[in-house]
Amino acid sequence: MAKINENYLKLPGSYLFQTISKKVAEYSASNPDKKIIKLGIGDVTKPLPDAVIKALHKSVDEMACQETFRGYAPDLGYKFLREAIVETDFIARGCKIEADEIFVSDGAKSDSASIQEIFSEESKIAVCDPVYPVYVDSNVMAGRSGNYKQESQTFEKIIYMPCCEENGFAPEFPDQVPDLIYLCFPNNPTGAVISKDQLQRWVDWARKNSSIIIYDAAYEAYISSSGIAHSIYECDGARECAIELHSFSKNAGFTGLRLGYTVIPKNLKVDGVSLHSLWARRHGTKYNGAPYIIQRAGEAVYTKEGQAQVKDLVSYYMNNASYILSGLKKAGFDVSGGQDAPYIWLKTPDHMTSWDFFDYLLDKVGIVGTPGSGFGPHGEGYFRLTAFGTYENTVEAIDRIVNCLD
Repeated sequence: MAKINENYLKLPGSYLFQTISKKVAEYSASNPDKKIIKLGIGDVTKPLPDAVIKALHKSVDEMACQETFRGYAPDLGYKFLREAIVETDFIARGCKIEADEIFVSDGAKSDSASIQEIFSEESKIAVCDPVYPVYVDSNVMAGRSGNYKQESQTFEKIIYMPCCEENGFAPEFPDQVPDLIYLCFPNNPTGAVISKDQLQRWVDWARKNSSIIIYDAAYEAYISSSGIAHSIYECDGARECAIELHSFSKNAGFTGLRLGYTVIPKNLKVDGVSLHSLWARRHGTKYNGAPYIIQRAGEAVYTKEGQAQVKDLVSYYMNNASYILSGLKKAGFDVSGGQDAPYIWLKTPDHMTSWDFFDYLLDKVGIVGTPGSGFGPHGEGYFRLTAFGTYENTVEAIDRIVNCLD
């Protein structure tokens, strides 16, 4: 008789963004003539860079010729892409990462959910609170959570590190020592960043306690301030304690193409076992590789033309972030983020719950954001807006919000 994985039954309700989509669909059906502006899900809106489009066309033509046709991709990804990644994202920043330490995938979401598979089911995990839901949900599915505690909206075996206004939305070292520590900077959802010195302290703490940091750098392209690391491997000793995740979605607009990569140094070990070897085994068994044409598109991101166009994309979205940030501040909101990240984190007005504020904005002005409570208990009373809309819609959305509260 077949049996289900009962860990799935511990997950509270549906995935956050599925709930949002359902609410928006119901509202649209009841208000067919009302324009809804979505600043909730972090999906991009600008077209792909021209360098990427040219690479896609060229590689599609290659697939039509016997001499240049490609089938399955190499397990780690094509060498041309891995070498381009290493040269620009690491060597240029003084990081000692090699091309065969790069694993090309279809995105950081997939890897952040799957990376836990190479660790023991008994591993203790620590997450920031609020947190990107995938980190928690994937570990719950794997059986590392214990029971869900409804009163605190937490899982009993997961260590939550509060990120609140008092600590600048940056986690402090937990009292319990975890085996795995999930960090994401610039942060999703709060938009917070930490200095390179602060990140170095996390690396030192992890090495001292034999913990592994899973570092999500999906938004590093949005960093403009000095003193903030773009990669954890800028920190001394990070090769001995850290795995890093990257995405092409938010910098180059690949949400519709899907491409990312994970870095696992070859000298990173647990109990004498190479994590690089374990992930290579898992990767080769469960994944057939990103398509050739997508990897060629990724390579184009690292050309001189591609880098300039990506920089323009990031500047466009950060201009949106600046408008959101300044507009909400002028309206009296308590707001953070939006300076080195495309996310703006605001306190809900009049002590409203985050879902009440979601319903209020949707009903009154047709604006969709993301309730903070969907990211964890310390997200309650907060709300996330993204800068990934068009500039015109962003301006209209903030003007609607400001006017409805006058």
